[in-house]
Amino acid sequence: MCAIVDANVAGEIFGENRSPAGKAFFDWVSKGHGRIVAGGKLLEELNKTRARGWVREAINSGRIRRVKASDVEDLENQLRLRQICRSNDPHVIALAILSGARLLYSNDENLQNDFKTKNLIDHPRGKIYTTLGSKDTTATHRNLLKRRDLCHSE
Repeated sequence: MCAIVDANVAGEIFGENRSPAGKAFFDWVSKGHGRIVAGGKLLEELNKTRARGWVREAINSGRIRRVKASDVEDLENQLRLRQICRSNDPHVIALAILSGARLLYSNDENLQNDFKTKNLIDHPRGKIYTTLGSKDTTATHRNLLKRRDLCHSE
């Protein structure tokens, strides 16, 4: 299964003071149960966080699957022209469409709404892993990490 990590939660996953939900997500990726998808502007954003060392290592070890930046940018530009994203993150939506990742870890409510919009993300529909309600690992967090159907292109 694969997921997209928004830069706004990178500290919760890769920082020294991980939230319990962030640690559960990190363990899910580190133990090989899941994989992160990144590319284009999102990969650049992640490389500007404290996670950049881990990101490089994860790309080399296969825990992060890279999507070609030019492909992400082309689709991002198309989404911008169509003006169908409410968030300022069409690069994340483009990455989800291209990669098939249907799990998003983000605390950006506008991006979450875009990710759950059927005409943007479908087959299967996008699911959100968030710590806006609780930084503890909830049953919802655990259930999302158990799913195996949230990456349609793998």
